[in-house]
Amino acid sequence: MRVVSLIASATETVAALGRLDQLVGRSHECDFPSAVGDLPVCTAAKLNVHAGGVEIDRQVKSLLAEAVSIYSIDGALLNDLRPDVILTQSQCEVCAVSLRDVEEAVCSMLGSRPRIVAVEPNGLEDIWASFHQIAEALQVRDSGAELIARCQSRLASLQRRSADISRKPTVACIEWIEPLMAAGNWVPELVEIAGGINLFGEAGKHSPWMTWEALVDRDPEVIVIMPCGWDIPRSRSEMRPLTARPQWRALRAVRNNRVAITDGNQFFNRPGPRVVESAEILGEILHPDLFDFGHRGAAWEPWLP
Repeated sequence: MRVVSLIASATETVAALGRLDQLVGRSHECDFPSAVGDLPVCTAAKLNVHAGGVEIDRQVKSLLAEAVSIYSIDGALLNDLRPDVILTQSQCEVCAVSLRDVEEAVCSMLGSRPRIVAVEPNGLEDIWASFHQIAEALQVRDSGAELIARCQSRLASLQRRSADISRKPTVACIEWIEPLMAAGNWVPELVEIAGGINLFGEAGKHSPWMTWEALVDRDPEVIVIMPCGWDIPRSRSEMRPLTARPQWRALRAVRNNRVAITDGNQFFNRPGPRVVESAEILGEILHPDLFDFGHRGAAWEPWLP
């Protein structure tokens, strides 16, 4: 079976299912595990991903307002790869190549009619469902069930340990810095599993915009920075829109040195198998005296004034 994955989380799921050898193509965002780096790249971004946060936001909104996709697909390459299955998503036109993009590309293919599998992970249950979808398409249903069971077991173990914590801190998870956006979808569930009280964003719903005034008013005990698509160095370099505000240093999380910068690109933004590690990262940030999974320094770092 020949598989093309156009979403990073699906690529990771294929690997976790033990079917990495069936991948023949990937998106420009698929970078884990490292072995996929040698695969042909079938997509590209139409915006300048190296621009600052404000400019990226402007470009995205401009393209979407014109009903133009922010990604392009190499239809000729897709045709040459002759995939039996194409993995994509129907959750968000900003996160990755959309179902519409893939369908249009496939319509131009003359050599084959691959099966298109579009996952829609809005919450944890949807992530498990996406594992099942991909496993079924790759004809490894048992492996899919085992993967789901492993992930659920690890999360349940973490939740059992955090359940007895008497003092759970309030948390603001920031998915975009300027303009401010809170993390939604599965992140509020991960915060709860890790022993925190999520203040912004709702489980199972798209990430909402938030205001600086709301952040100051709620004054969270912990702030977790996890911008979509950015690693730790990029996020750290983009902190000024927050840190330059006069009230930043007055925030409780800042005063108590409880601001963390995470690798949102590799973890929190990807609804794949490493959603478990994302919960563990939150556990370390929220309860460092209780949890140490070895993620500090690699997947997250404290932000210090």
